[in-house]
Amino acid sequence: MTESVDRRQFLTRLWLGCAGLFVGAGLWTSWDLIKPLTATGFGGKVRAVSPDAVPESGVLEIRAARAYLTRDADGEIIALSEKCTHLGCRVPFCQSSGQFECPCHGSNFNRVGEYRAGPAPRGLDRYPIEEENGLLVIDTGSTIEGPSPGGESIDEPATGGACAEGTHG
Repeated sequence: MTESVDRRQFLTRLWLGCAGLFVGAGLWTSWDLIKPLTATGFGGKVRAVSPDAVPESGVLEIRAARAYLTRDADGEIIALSEKCTHLGCRVPFCQSSGQFECPCHGSNFNRVGEYRAGPAPRGLDRYPIEEENGLLVIDTGSTIEGPSPGGESIDEPATGGACAEGTHG
């Protein structure tokens, strides 16, 4: 016994099959837009430099991470956010004074990002670092809150004149 399919049933099945193929193709091609991406660059993990490139008592800017690398009193490498904890201005490192100086409102931070002066509520925020294949990787997707004001772990007074004098107020 064979079941006969009339013209209307055949066209209905054909339309449903085509619609199913269309939906399946749409989902298949949209997967690239739907799947989560691994973050690279700022907001994710940024491959930086070899640990040997970080100076013993200086600061190295890593533009792709919007961060600075420096060493603390124990020689451990830390990554500092370049964003002021007051209102988020970019805080450059001043070579002449040997400290970070916010040009917007005058907050000052020592070489390891600890609060020295100004309206900032705490020191510069930090990023976790790990070493992979001989390079430091800065995780800019995770922020570690900067140290509270009071007490400095390094004894490095300002070495000269300020870079941002007269630009804040």
